[in-house]
Amino acid sequence: MQASNTDNDVLNGPIISTFFRFAIPSILGLLAITTASIVDGIFIGQFVSSDGLAAITLLIPFFTLIFAVALMFSIGGAVRAGSYLGQNKIKAASAVFSKCLISIFIIGLLFMSFSLILDQSILMLLGATKELISLILPYFHIICVVLVLQVTSMVLYYFVRLDNRQKLGTFALVAGALINIALDALFIISLEMGLRGAALATLAAHVVQLLILSTYFLSKQRRLTLLWCPGNWSELIKIAYNGLSEFVNELSGGMVILLLNWLLIIYQGVSGLAAFAVINYLIFISLMIYYGIADALHLLISQNHGAARAKRIGDFLITAMSLVLVLSLLLMSVLLLYPQWLIQLFLQDNAVKSQQLSAQFILLVWPLFIVNGLNVTLSVYLTAMQKPLPSMIVALSRGLLLPAALLLLFVAWLPDKQFLIALPLAEWLTFFLALVLCWKYSPSNIIQKNSEREK
Repeated sequence: MQASNTDNDVLNGPIISTFFRFAIPSILGLLAITTASIVDGIFIGQFVSSDGLAAITLLIPFFTLIFAVALMFSIGGAVRAGSYLGQNKIKAASAVFSKCLISIFIIGLLFMSFSLILDQSILMLLGATKELISLILPYFHIICVVLVLQVTSMVLYYFVRLDNRQKLGTFALVAGALINIALDALFIISLEMGLRGAALATLAAHVVQLLILSTYFLSKQRRLTLLWCPGNWSELIKIAYNGLSEFVNELSGGMVILLLNWLLIIYQGVSGLAAFAVINYLIFISLMIYYGIADALHLLISQNHGAARAKRIGDFLITAMSLVLVLSLLLMSVLLLYPQWLIQLFLQDNAVKSQQLSAQFILLVWPLFIVNGLNVTLSVYLTAMQKPLPSMIVALSRGLLLPAALLLLFVAWLPDKQFLIALPLAEWLTFFLALVLCWKYSPSNIIQKNSEREK
């Protein structure tokens, strides 16, 4: 069933109500994921050990590799398909959807196989000691299987939402999160299964999510169709290029975490790694909220870009930026007013050294929470306007080049743990760069140039 532009709220509805109609389900869905991940961390930190919390932190850089690829196809593909939908080219949008979903499933299987074959070598490269390897290996094996389901669900989720099925996407994520939390309590607390129990709970949650999202294919009103022969596969290059900044953003973030993990192990030991795990969860919370807003924004902008609605694009961007700023200030206030409460959620009372280090880390990194959401929003705006290179510059600046360079510079110059101020400084420098790029590539400028090329 094809929806005309006249009855499409994305192109014609009120700005604020339309924005929140898309943003709220997305935020709730990603908050559900966040809640499940946080509860994982809380259960592991409180009922397994601080070493267990440190161990799963070591895995983050490796898993960001496959997440980066999935985000590249999810966002790059959804933006391209959204532009086609804005032009009412339903078959072309379905072809993009099919190419992305089939590709990420195959890539996920290859990644799983590679990970299981080279398991111990990968863990050693990530900085795990022999003790941590024996602790985390059962968890790692199960999560490698989970990743295939997770990345497939990620791509499907983005396209389901693109076809105005926000409620279905949100329901899938919330249901999976609730199952994850319930099974965490059962496996970790009641059955004392440790990290293996946490991994099995995650596996069950992602099976449920994928099954719920797959009911999209039963809807007679859906616009996107899974095509087993979707045509020219070379379009994947353009899709990947358009999602390149998200790939770079995710992957470079993982590389910076890997560098941080190495530095923390060297200068603070496993206690420092466990302490910074708390900061990682706080950053994760903030980014999931902002990604929820950004997900709504890129859907709204991509379709209005296809329809050449410059003013609506600007209005949606301003609305998103305002909401992000308000939420950033609220999150920062909680962080500064109640740091000890947040720390004690993740670390046992006997992990005194890790708790003390975590409090010191918060005092060093809190300024990043003011602008990291704004940087995500501006980067997604550039992607949605099909300006992947400027978007990638923003992503590289905040995710890799500036933090890595400043970390290595400060670790040589500053005493003890002070090198962590590199993280907020990198975010603030990126913010000013992003403002300049978004001013240069404003909606009116881009659409005017597109119009001139078509003449």
